[in-house]
Amino acid sequence: MYYPQTGTERVGAAVIKLCVFLGNYGREYKGNRHNVAWQFLESLPLYASLSWQRGFKGRWAAVENPAGRMWFLMPETYMNLSGDSAAELAKFYKIEPKEILVVHDELELPFGFFSVKEGGGLGGHNGLRSMKERFGTPDFFRLRFGIGRPNHDDISAYVLSDFSADEREKLACSVFPCAQSALDLILKDGCGQAVDSYKKVNALAL
Repeated sequence: MYYPQTGTERVGAAVIKLCVFLGNYGREYKGNRHNVAWQFLESLPLYASLSWQRGFKGRWAAVENPAGRMWFLMPETYMNLSGDSAAELAKFYKIEPKEILVVHDELELPFGFFSVKEGGGLGGHNGLRSMKERFGTPDFFRLRFGIGRPNHDDISAYVLSDFSADEREKLACSVFPCAQSALDLILKDGCGQAVDSYKKVNALAL
Protein backbone atom coordinates (compact mmCIF):
# COMPACT_ATOMS: atom_id res chain seq x y z
CA MET A 1 0.00 0.00 0.00
CA TYR A 2 1.22 3.52 -0.83
CA TYR A 3 0.41 5.83 2.07
CA PRO A 4 0.01 9.48 1.03
CA GLN A 5 1.13 12.37 3.16
CA THR A 6 -1.66 14.26 4.85
CA GLY A 7 -2.32 17.97 5.08
CA THR A 8 -5.03 20.60 5.20
CA GLU A 9 -4.15 22.52 2.03
CA ARG A 10 -6.74 22.78 -0.73
CA VAL A 11 -6.22 19.94 -3.20
CA GLY A 12 -6.97 22.24 -6.13
CA ALA A 13 -3.83 24.27 -5.47
CA ALA A 14 -1.52 21.36 -6.24
CA VAL A 15 0.67 21.16 -9.30
CA ILE A 16 0.07 17.97 -11.26
CA LYS A 17 3.14 15.72 -11.37
CA LEU A 18 1.62 12.51 -12.73
CA CYS A 19 -1.01 11.91 -15.44
CA VAL A 20 -2.36 8.35 -15.41
CA PHE A 21 -4.17 7.39 -18.62
CA LEU A 22 -6.42 4.39 -17.89
CA GLY A 23 -6.93 1.65 -20.46
CA ASN A 24 -6.61 -2.04 -21.22
CA TYR A 25 -3.41 -3.35 -22.77
CA GLY A 26 -3.71 -5.28 -26.03
CA ARG A 27 -4.56 -4.66 -29.68
CA GLU A 28 -8.08 -6.03 -29.22
CA TYR A 29 -8.86 -3.19 -26.79
CA LYS A 30 -7.35 -0.32 -28.76
CA GLY A 31 -10.61 1.09 -30.16
CA ASN A 32 -12.76 0.37 -27.10
CA ARG A 33 -14.76 3.02 -25.29
CA HIS A 34 -12.93 1.95 -22.12
CA ASN A 35 -9.66 2.99 -23.80
CA VAL A 36 -10.67 6.54 -24.70
CA ALA A 37 -7.96 7.92 -22.37
CA TRP A 38 -5.25 6.14 -24.36
CA GLN A 39 -6.83 7.33 -27.60
CA PHE A 40 -6.74 10.89 -26.27
CA LEU A 41 -3.11 10.57 -25.22
CA GLU A 42 -2.09 9.22 -28.62
CA SER A 43 -3.87 12.17 -30.29
CA LEU A 44 -1.71 14.73 -28.47
CA PRO A 45 0.99 16.37 -30.62
CA LEU A 46 3.66 15.69 -28.00
CA TYR A 47 2.89 11.96 -27.72
CA ALA A 48 5.24 10.83 -30.51
CA SER A 49 8.03 13.12 -29.35
CA LEU A 50 8.22 11.65 -25.85
CA SER A 51 10.83 9.09 -24.89
CA TRP A 52 8.60 6.23 -23.77
CA GLN A 53 10.03 3.55 -21.49
CA ARG A 54 8.69 0.40 -19.90
CA GLY A 55 8.65 0.10 -16.16
CA PHE A 56 6.35 0.49 -13.16
CA LYS A 57 4.11 -2.14 -14.79
CA GLY A 58 3.38 0.11 -17.75
CA ARG A 59 4.72 2.61 -20.29
CA TRP A 60 5.86 5.95 -18.94
CA ALA A 61 7.58 9.10 -20.12
CA ALA A 62 8.96 12.22 -18.47
CA VAL A 63 7.39 15.46 -19.68
CA GLU A 64 8.92 18.91 -19.36
CA ASN A 65 6.35 21.69 -19.01
CA PRO A 66 6.21 25.23 -17.58
CA ALA A 67 5.45 23.92 -14.07
CA GLY A 68 8.45 21.56 -14.11
CA ARG A 69 9.02 17.89 -14.82
CA MET A 70 6.09 15.50 -14.64
CA TRP A 71 5.26 11.99 -15.84
CA PHE A 72 2.75 10.40 -18.18
CA LEU A 73 1.83 6.79 -17.41
CA MET A 74 -0.10 4.13 -19.36
CA PRO A 75 -0.60 1.20 -16.95
CA GLU A 76 -0.34 -2.16 -18.72
CA THR A 77 -1.83 -4.16 -15.86
CA TYR A 78 -5.36 -4.15 -17.32
CA MET A 79 -7.93 -1.80 -15.90
CA ASN A 80 -8.70 -3.42 -12.55
CA LEU A 81 -5.05 -3.26 -11.42
CA SER A 82 -4.18 0.18 -12.76
CA GLY A 83 -3.45 1.44 -9.25
CA ASP A 84 -0.56 -1.02 -8.91
CA SER A 85 1.27 0.67 -11.76
CA ALA A 86 0.46 4.22 -10.64
CA ALA A 87 1.42 3.54 -7.01
CA GLU A 88 4.84 2.15 -8.01
CA LEU A 89 5.72 5.25 -10.04
CA ALA A 90 4.24 7.62 -7.45
CA LYS A 91 6.22 6.01 -4.63
CA PHE A 92 9.46 6.14 -6.63
CA TYR A 93 9.08 9.83 -7.49
CA LYS A 94 7.42 10.81 -4.19
CA ILE A 95 4.17 11.96 -5.78
CA GLU A 96 1.09 12.47 -3.61
CA PRO A 97 -2.52 11.75 -4.66
CA LYS A 98 -3.32 15.49 -4.84
CA GLU A 99 -0.62 15.76 -7.52
CA ILE A 100 -2.18 13.09 -9.75
CA LEU A 101 -4.56 13.50 -12.70
CA VAL A 102 -6.37 10.33 -13.81
CA VAL A 103 -7.76 10.37 -17.36
CA HIS A 104 -10.61 7.92 -17.92
CA ASP A 105 -13.93 7.10 -19.58
CA GLU A 106 -17.14 8.10 -17.82
CA LEU A 107 -20.53 6.41 -18.18
CA GLU A 108 -22.33 9.24 -16.38
CA LEU A 109 -21.38 11.83 -19.03
CA PRO A 110 -22.96 11.77 -22.50
CA PHE A 111 -20.71 11.10 -25.45
CA GLY A 112 -19.08 14.33 -26.61
CA PHE A 113 -18.79 15.76 -23.09
CA PHE A 114 -15.70 15.91 -20.93
CA SER A 115 -15.01 17.38 -17.52
CA VAL A 116 -12.25 18.09 -15.01
CA LYS A 117 -13.16 17.04 -11.49
CA GLU A 118 -11.56 16.94 -8.06
CA GLY A 119 -12.07 13.69 -6.15
CA GLY A 120 -15.54 12.15 -5.95
CA GLY A 121 -17.06 8.71 -6.30
CA LEU A 122 -15.88 5.78 -8.36
CA GLY A 123 -19.00 5.20 -10.47
CA GLY A 124 -18.29 1.49 -10.71
CA HIS A 125 -15.08 2.17 -12.66
CA ASN A 126 -12.56 -0.60 -11.94
CA GLY A 127 -9.57 1.59 -12.75
CA LEU A 128 -10.65 4.28 -10.29
CA ARG A 129 -11.41 1.63 -7.69
CA SER A 130 -7.89 0.26 -8.05
CA MET A 131 -6.44 3.76 -7.70
CA LYS A 132 -8.40 4.34 -4.49
CA GLU A 133 -7.37 0.97 -3.08
CA ARG A 134 -3.66 1.57 -3.68
CA PHE A 135 -3.53 5.23 -2.65
CA GLY A 136 -6.00 4.97 0.21
CA THR A 137 -8.06 7.90 -1.05
CA PRO A 138 -10.21 8.94 -4.03
CA ASP A 139 -8.89 12.50 -3.78
CA PHE A 140 -6.98 12.64 -7.04
CA PHE A 141 -8.06 14.77 -9.99
CA ARG A 142 -9.92 13.32 -12.96
CA LEU A 143 -10.21 14.29 -16.62
CA ARG A 144 -13.32 12.38 -17.66
CA PHE A 145 -14.47 11.59 -21.20
CA GLY A 146 -18.16 10.88 -21.57
CA ILE A 147 -19.12 7.66 -23.29
CA GLY A 148 -22.79 7.65 -22.18
CA ARG A 149 -24.77 4.72 -20.89
CA PRO A 150 -26.08 1.95 -23.17
CA ASN A 151 -29.80 1.23 -23.53
CA HIS A 152 -29.23 -2.23 -22.05
CA ASP A 153 -27.78 -3.65 -18.83
CA ASP A 154 -24.60 -5.22 -20.19
CA ILE A 155 -22.21 -2.47 -19.14
CA SER A 156 -19.11 -4.64 -19.54
CA ALA A 157 -19.88 -5.44 -23.17
CA TYR A 158 -20.63 -1.79 -23.85
CA VAL A 159 -17.40 -0.32 -22.46
CA LEU A 160 -15.40 -3.04 -24.25
CA SER A 161 -17.06 -2.26 -27.59
CA ASP A 162 -15.43 0.03 -30.15
CA PHE A 163 -16.49 3.55 -30.95
CA SER A 164 -18.36 3.87 -34.24
CA ALA A 165 -16.70 5.57 -37.20
CA ASP A 166 -18.84 8.66 -36.60
CA GLU A 167 -17.87 8.77 -32.93
CA ARG A 168 -14.18 8.42 -33.78
CA GLU A 169 -14.43 11.38 -36.14
CA LYS A 170 -16.12 13.50 -33.48
CA LEU A 171 -13.49 12.57 -30.93
CA ALA A 172 -10.65 13.45 -33.29
CA CYS A 173 -12.15 16.68 -34.63
CA SER A 174 -13.97 18.11 -31.62
CA VAL A 175 -13.62 16.37 -28.27
CA PHE A 176 -9.89 15.68 -28.12
CA PRO A 177 -8.76 19.14 -29.37
CA CYS A 178 -11.01 20.82 -26.81
CA ALA A 179 -9.83 18.52 -24.01
CA GLN A 180 -6.24 19.23 -25.00
CA SER A 181 -6.85 22.88 -24.08
CA ALA A 182 -7.95 21.72 -20.63
CA LEU A 183 -4.90 19.49 -20.26
CA ASP A 184 -2.58 22.31 -21.36
CA LEU A 185 -4.06 24.52 -18.64
CA ILE A 186 -3.65 21.76 -16.06
CA LEU A 187 -0.01 21.16 -16.97
CA LYS A 188 0.73 24.88 -16.83
CA ASP A 189 -1.22 26.02 -13.78
CA GLY A 190 -2.46 22.94 -11.93
CA CYS A 191 -6.08 21.86 -11.68
CA GLY A 192 -7.63 24.70 -9.69
CA GLN A 193 -8.72 26.86 -12.63
CA ALA A 194 -9.42 23.87 -14.87
CA VAL A 195 -11.93 22.47 -12.36
CA ASP A 196 -13.82 25.76 -12.53
CA SER A 197 -13.52 26.24 -16.30
CA TYR A 198 -14.14 22.68 -17.49
CA LYS A 199 -16.78 21.30 -15.11
CA LYS A 200 -18.93 19.85 -17.88
CA VAL A 201 -18.11 20.76 -21.46
CA ASN A 202 -20.10 19.72 -24.51
CA ALA A 203 -17.30 19.74 -27.06
CA LEU A 204 -19.72 18.96 -29.89
CA ALA A 205 -21.54 22.25 -29.31
CA LEU A 206 -18.47 24.47 -29.53
